[in-house]
Amino acid sequence: CSKNRLASRQSFWAELNVARLSHNNVVRVIAASACSPTSQDSLGTIIMEYVGNSTLHHIIYGTGSMITKRKDNELGCGYEPLSIKQSLSYSCDIVAGLVFLHSQLIVHLDLKPSNIFITEQNVCKIGDFGSSQKLENSTSSNTQFCQQCGTYTHR
Repeated sequence: CSKNRLASRQSFWAELNVARLSHNNVVRVIAASACSPTSQDSLGTIIMEYVGNSTLHHIIYGTGSMITKRKDNELGCGYEPLSIKQSLSYSCDIVAGLVFLHSQLIVHLDLKPSNIFITEQNVCKIGDFGSSQKLENSTSSNTQFCQQCGTYTHR
């Protein structure tokens, strides 16, 4: 892992923000343990539901296994662009997941196409909660943390 030890620890505990939550559009934590063998330099283990290996990033940029390939299109691309119907379906899935997370006072802070997983049933699930924060209360006006988290290229 390229992160320093403190960042890795914070990321591990941030992932557990969603451990008790269950929603169709959020990757579910099945089990977690902060225990690790003394011979390993590990923070612990998180077991999450299997959602496949395709992300919205793969779909948008044509690199995933679920992409409809064709020889060429008018744009010079070798893949079929998303239909309006599919775009709306994905958007609704993502919004439903975010509405649920926000109702639980969880802020993702690193939402990007590569953190949206597409299941084999073609459902979007929000994952990678390593930068997430659990808000203490919904009236908090402290927004400083938003400037310090997430993927640098997506700020």
